[in-house]
Amino acid sequence: MQLDPSMLERVGSSRTYDRPQLKYLGKPIPLYGQVPQWKRTVKRGMDIVISTVALLAFGLLLPWIALAIKVDSRGPVFYGQTRVGINRRRGDRRGKETTLNIGERRRGEGRSEDVRKLVAEGKPFRIWKLRTMYIHSESEGVRWASKDDPRITRVGRFLRKTRLDEFPQFYNVLRGSMSVVGPRPERPPFISLLSEEVPGYLERLRFKPGITGLAQVESGYDESLEGVHRKVELDLEYITHFGLLRDLKILLRTIGVVFTGRGAL
Repeated sequence: MQLDPSMLERVGSSRTYDRPQLKYLGKPIPLYGQVPQWKRTVKRGMDIVISTVALLAFGLLLPWIALAIKVDSRGPVFYGQTRVGINRRRGDRRGKETTLNIGERRRGEGRSEDVRKLVAEGKPFRIWKLRTMYIHSESEGVRWASKDDPRITRVGRFLRKTRLDEFPQFYNVLRGSMSVVGPRPERPPFISLLSEEVPGYLERLRFKPGITGLAQVESGYDESLEGVHRKVELDLEYITHFGLLRDLKILLRTIGVVFTGRGAL
């Protein structure tokens, strides 16, 4: 899977972009396995209950949504993507050095080697979404969606605004590859590119990825390198100060985002 050339233009060059310093890089960033067991157990219980209820409700709407998608444009109702999830290696010195080295390398140096190391660092898994774009929309390579993106279908725009396109990922939550709340998982080509430009980007792999998170309720979808810097800052803040009460607050804020459509493309 290759990046669309326009993505490189949107990200720009590290020589012309003044990277901000992330305040959380100077602090210890915990691994998910270092969270107390009782907190992980409660969080997992919340994930199971919330995802079960969400999938049951989604099942009632799915026949109508599927019909709308099929009538609106040619193609499947669902589509899958490979994303990179949690790094489960604890205290591995070589793994820690690899993470820092990938993030510090300049674009174009050892790209294929970096991707192989990246996959070793984070666990690839398959997520499922409702299709919101015309088929073959990434025939020239993958890139971020943008405002008024012509690749997005009419029904797809509504699904994105209401976040209904994300509901199939509750199945990933039930399987345990994701949590309801956590840093959003990203596709390998984007991680390979952004880890070279955004300090601390790979530190997000220390926690189980989520459907929603602090970065999502604060910033919405990625559209620029500056926005990614802000999201990484928020993700590291969430990881560093993880708490169950904070998860509940993020969930409540997510409900507000769904109803208002804030941050949708």
